[in-house]
Amino acid sequence: MDEKNIKQLRRTRDGRIIAGVCSGVGNYLGIDANLIRIGLAIATLFGGMGVGVYAIGWLLMPDEGSQTSIVQDLISKQQAKSSSTSTDTWQGTTDTWDDRPKPQQ
Repeated sequence: MDEKNIKQLRRTRDGRIIAGVCSGVGNYLGIDANLIRIGLAIATLFGGMGVGVYAIGWLLMPDEGSQTSIVQDLISKQQAKSSSTSTDTWQGTTDTWDDRPKPQQ
């Protein structure tokens, strides 16, 4: 199967009202995005779950034209930051041990 023919769940730019979650899910499922919006509005009115579901979709669904979601981008940045910080800290620690004055006898 060609990669162009594989259906992917993405936040879309066409039909976007806030972040494109409903239009992306609608395109993926082949239904009108307004039905998704109505469902989320009803879920928000009866228990508040609609806002949470929408926020999770926004964080986990990649934007159209992107391969990674917001959460994946944040995790990658944090991992890169922590790996460079741990290397700097380790090197700084060894430098500190070498620079300490030696006790006199």
